[in-house]
Amino acid sequence: MDLTLLYRGPLASCDYDCPYCPFAKRRDTGEQLRADRAALERFTDWARQQGSEDWLSILFTPWGEGLVRSWYRRALTELSRLPHVRRVAIQTNLSCRTDWLEAADLDTVALWCTYHPGQTPYDRFLGKCRDLAGRGVRFSVGVVGQPEHLDAARRLRADLPGHVYLWVNAAEGRAYTDEEAGIWTGIDPLFPYSRHPHASAGLPCRTGESVVSVDGAGTVRRCHFVPAPLGNLYDGSFRAALRPRPCPLTACDCHIGYVHLNTLPLYDVFAGGVLERIPAAVPATAPGAGPRLSLE
Repeated sequence: MDLTLLYRGPLASCDYDCPYCPFAKRRDTGEQLRADRAALERFTDWARQQGSEDWLSILFTPWGEGLVRSWYRRALTELSRLPHVRRVAIQTNLSCRTDWLEAADLDTVALWCTYHPGQTPYDRFLGKCRDLAGRGVRFSVGVVGQPEHLDAARRLRADLPGHVYLWVNAAEGRAYTDEEAGIWTGIDPLFPYSRHPHASAGLPCRTGESVVSVDGAGTVRRCHFVPAPLGNLYDGSFRAALRPRPCPLTACDCHIGYVHLNTLPLYDVFAGGVLERIPAAVPATAPGAGPRLSLE
């Protein structure tokens, strides 16, 4: 089968401390880091063995920052070179070095990068983006749509290579006026998909059928947001539970969730780049696009 897996192991430490981050962070102990490494290596071993059964697409969505850990860089490199892996990607703040990508298959590996103003110098982040572009790495870049991030987002859109998609995530719990939404849409034409949570109760979704979430113990769920288990990855019990099923939640407000709703056109919008959040055609915006207005 053609299976997409969203893997999230026990790692919860991050080198940033963004005040708007919805993830609860901790300082991982040596024991916790070893447990995360072992869990990831077990998952990678499982993926390696699926060549006779499945085509795999894998997105790592850690609570913390994975690429500062050698085992995540190694996992992406190794998985990218497996012939039955269509895509392997990770969400990252891009604080890590980039030379590890020299060993990866650039036709398969991809990065979903988020810029966090105040956590890293702008020029350092932009320099890494330009390095990725120069290497031919597939990547998207984004910011959280906080008012204080507007100037940085405009600057990024002007400075990034034109083929790099810059996305804007609606800030958690924030309501945008039409004027505010228009400003962000001037930077990211796809921002309207992020602006409001999507009603999902009873609607068909690919999660639980061709898309699943996996934790460090191998417990398989339909997605990160529905806690009911479907089985376990390593004993194969999850396979019998895979089938079309409606969403049990009232709404879905996270891109890695609602992108899989059958009722939205996002598999067409992001054709070939669903996991790394790269549209099939990068929306056209002029450098510095958007009304020259303030959100303050």
